Amino acid sequence: MTSTKSLPLGSEERAAGNGLISRRWLLRTGLPAVGALGLSSEMSRAEELRVPDWSSTPGLDLTSYGQPSPFENEVVRPTLPLFPEGIGDGSGVSFTPLEKLAGTITPNGLFFERHHSGIPEIAPEEHRLAIHGLVERPLVFTVEALLRYPMVTRTCFIECAGNSLFNSMDEPQQRTAGEIHGLIGNAEWTGVSLAHLLNEAGVSPSAKWLVAEGGDAAKMSRSIPIEKVIDGDAFIALYQNGERIRPEQGYPMRLVLPGWQGSMNVKWLRRIKVVSAPVHTKDETSKYTLLQKDGKSRQFTYEMGVKSVITSPSPGREPGAQGLYQISGLAWSGAGRVTKVEVSADGGSSWAEALIPDQTPARALTRFQLPWVWQGQSATLMSRATDETGAVQPTREAWYEPYAPNQLFHQNAIQAWAVSSSGGISNVYV
Repeated sequence: MTSTKSLPLGSEERAAGNGLISRRWLLRTGLPAVGALGLSSEMSRAEELRVPDWSSTPGLDLTSYGQPSPFENEVVRPTLPLFPEGIGDGSGVSFTPLEKLAGTITPNGLFFERHHSGIPEIAPEEHRLAIHGLVERPLVFTVEALLRYPMVTRTCFIECAGNSLFNSMDEPQQRTAGEIHGLIGNAEWTGVSLAHLLNEAGVSPSAKWLVAEGGDAAKMSRSIPIEKVIDGDAFIALYQNGERIRPEQGYPMRLVLPGWQGSMNVKWLRRIKVVSAPVHTKDETSKYTLLQKDGKSRQFTYEMGVKSVITSPSPGREPGAQGLYQISGLAWSGAGRVTKVEVSADGGSSWAEALIPDQTPARALTRFQLPWVWQGQSATLMSRATDETGAVQPTREAWYEPYAPNQLFHQNAIQAWAVSSSGGISNVYV
């Protein structure tokens, strides 16, 4: 049996500069990811156990719907309305607080929001989904009818095309990891295969595209190549993490296109029209296009690029006393599985491969970890992900190379956190 007694700092095998510990050394020694590398005596000193008041008196009664502990009331979605209160139309965003979460599944109450005209209050018994256009049999489904179909379940992320837009600004914005990169959430979705419904309608051979339309006041509409549906990758979600989708996520149903930009995963889905060509809706011309340096705009960019971010340490999750810490973060790719995540503590001069699960899910968030010894030195923490297609997360300079200034969409450049000798953390560009 491998000993788990504390080992002195300095006995570990370094993988890269500025205190990064080799993942191979941890695997070889059999120690857990955070190790047993001599944590400070203040953290491990034994003390006398007392019987607290809550162990001496009966607790609260049963509740009909569980809520977080009141001691966790700071774990909330930061919000950013696009118009002043009382003037706007419900447009805005709220961010998943990535730095305050563990694991990979985003709780329903903390899953990011993006609304173009507020959240409609839809009575499920009155809602209808129409499939029409180039089909043999136009169909209309009630929610109750869809609930009787065979269900598929898929864990995948949904990411807004504008995620990380703050890192497109001229000066680094001093915000948390969630406030910069939190327009993303990862959930277990359950619903009905869209290919199944299209087969039932009988798609014409001339059909090449779909137009999906939402039931909100903005009538969010996006053109979708039919191949995304034919390969079985698209479905109409009715459940999120085991419960019915919440209003801000598209209740009573939404479209889910794993790996593709968030606006195409149309919420409050009410209509799918089968067509022969894209229809160039307002939501794919005035928005969600990528302006190039030559003045042309790249349209129909669907797939979200390979990406990662260190969530701890990060702003709001600063190191305290010197010693061993675990660098932890999230990686993902719209193209498939993340196969490798590397971490640097010296601004990219050297890199160490982080620990990720042996079987990483495709188009879902992956948690990476790597131990780090911080002894009060200045550091610049960075991560870069590689996916199964061989795509590598780019530097900020490389990402910007083809684009016009102030490009806001599909920003997947490497994030850098500068750690000062006092432990403070700031967002920097390298």
